[in-house]
Amino acid sequence: MFKELKIKNFNFLLLLSVLSVSVVGILVIQSATINTGENLAGKQMMGIILGVILLLIAAFFDYHYLINLSWPIYIVLNALLIAVIFFGDSSHGATRWIELPVIGTFQPSEIAKIGLIVFFSMFLNFLKDRINKVSSLLIIIGLLAIPVGFVLAQPNLSTSIVIIVMIFCMLFVAGLSYKWIFGTAAVVIPSFLLLIYMVAQGKQTFLLGYQVQRILSWISPAENTASYYQQANSIMAIGSGMLWGKGLNNTAVDSVKNGNFLSEFKTDFIFSVIGEEMGFLGSLLVIGLLAFIIFECFLTAARAKDLTGRLICTGVMSLIAFQSFTNIAVVTGIFPNTGLPLPFISYGVTSLVSMYIGIGLVLNVGLYGKK
Repeated sequence: MFKELKIKNFNFLLLLSVLSVSVVGILVIQSATINTGENLAGKQMMGIILGVILLLIAAFFDYHYLINLSWPIYIVLNALLIAVIFFGDSSHGATRWIELPVIGTFQPSEIAKIGLIVFFSMFLNFLKDRINKVSSLLIIIGLLAIPVGFVLAQPNLSTSIVIIVMIFCMLFVAGLSYKWIFGTAAVVIPSFLLLIYMVAQGKQTFLLGYQVQRILSWISPAENTASYYQQANSIMAIGSGMLWGKGLNNTAVDSVKNGNFLSEFKTDFIFSVIGEEMGFLGSLLVIGLLAFIIFECFLTAARAKDLTGRLICTGVMSLIAFQSFTNIAVVTGIFPNTGLPLPFISYGVTSLVSMYIGIGLVLNVGLYGKK
């Protein structure tokens, strides 16, 4: 298992970057919850410790052996997603969490992202010589539609989109023809614009009520001030931080955390707290660290010894990149509200641990990779 492992290839800089951005997350979570009496920063710290342990296991357990478990992983993650629908805990109108003995409460859809990266790395490598055949693409779409359908049933549209984008990026690296890419774009882009138009006209039946309201508030914030309240306050908070910010753990009554101007300031809108308390420079630091992590995943993919390793790195890279960009785009009003956490920073132990496992897989590929 370890005969081809090259310890000198271990990417300590990537690990240090992940730990650094996680520490920023703990500091901001501590500041965001300082007046609530919750010990969420402590729980997040325990998540980091567990994440590092699993990261090291994932980093040194040869991914070629892990790939052999792809089908059991695929079956188990779908079973967990089904269990959520029937036995999950509900919050804010969604059923996304499940309680398990010893493990406690966790969100299977977050673990599913990493599980699907492993599964499709194997499956796309298996189909690499016939990836552009219609029959192959139909099988891939069918295998992807099963977990995505279960996630949509929670309902969790944003995570479903993340999974689809992630697998599409892996398909591209696996050799998907440009004719399929441009053909898909020719269908998806007009369909998206048509959906936006139908939402604006009140003629669509696909999206749920709260999803429609989020899009309407994004299209016409002046006419939907109540539903745009979160994003409007988020933009003001980020702007108020100016260059240096108001400082962590500040007691200003007009801050988003002390004035309760945001309901999800420790999770989905944590970048608003970063912008307000750490200012432009602090925000730039966070974006820079995330960008560096993404870039290191890209470099590791380029040096991977085989397509399977390249696909693993591509999946993790696209997951972190798309989720980071979307989260920051939401809090700055570029995108409608989606409910996606900021990787390594937003509070959420399941999301944090799954990201650490993903980085562990990238480190693993690097250990067995080319110079």
